[in-house]
Amino acid sequence: MTVSASSSAQQARQALAYRLRELCRDAGLTGLDLAERCGWSRSKSSRIMNARTPPSADDIRAWCEACGTEEQTEDLIAMLRTAEGMWVGWRRMERAGLRQAQEARLPLYQRTRRFRSYSSWLVPGMIQTEPYTTAALRAIQRRRGLVDDVAEAVSVRMERQRVLYEGDRRFAFLVEESVLRAGIGGADVMSGQLGHLISIASLPNVSLGVVPMTPDRERWPAEGFWIYDVAQVNVELISGYLTITQPSEVAMYAETFAELAALAVHGASARALITSALDALL
Repeated sequence: MTVSASSSAQQARQALAYRLRELCRDAGLTGLDLAERCGWSRSKSSRIMNARTPPSADDIRAWCEACGTEEQTEDLIAMLRTAEGMWVGWRRMERAGLRQAQEARLPLYQRTRRFRSYSSWLVPGMIQTEPYTTAALRAIQRRRGLVDDVAEAVSVRMERQRVLYEGDRRFAFLVEESVLRAGIGGADVMSGQLGHLISIASLPNVSLGVVPMTPDRERWPAEGFWIYDVAQVNVELISGYLTITQPSEVAMYAETFAELAALAVHGASARALITSALDALL
């Protein structure tokens, strides 16, 4: 289920466009009238009204002034920011460094009680060792040409892992078997990480499943994603970070997680796959 543009984000943009159309109509203005008052081309007001072009904050201020509804400006700008925040490119998200990107997610982890995570690329951050996290974030920092705050970002992620042991939270992790055999950080780092997975799987509030590599599986691997309670899904794509809140889409990811969990092995069988990957390294 690869998602390039979430319908959650699209619906948020359409809701904003609808609000702007309402303001225009209630003020007794046509799109042409509004464009003239704002000093725009007629096509610009039409594109904004039909959600083909997102407005800027300045566009919203001009729109509200033209309609005589300046008191609604800040609420509408907040709607714009919400729609923009549903899809964030990595360059924008990490422009101030990796530490800030890690810190931004902490409140979400603190308020969530049920976590479901699927990964087809890397071991999920919540159950990474410090050397594995360092190797992964260092590779990202170099590849994207970011400021070097890797040590600080690693510290934030390690601190975030405290939620594993606090409160009544439950965690279900699914990883593809290929993740166990990916050469992140070299043999020593991977050996430590695989041993850590075995330890993590013994926690009473943690379920760890491994989806075996088979030639005839019915459900293909998907992009990595996290489900937070039943309220939100975050998807990590090559180009950016997607936040999904539309209930129908959240349900699609929950269904996909259940399908992948049905393919996965758990308990002793999962430990056997991890041990096999560890033996291959040694």
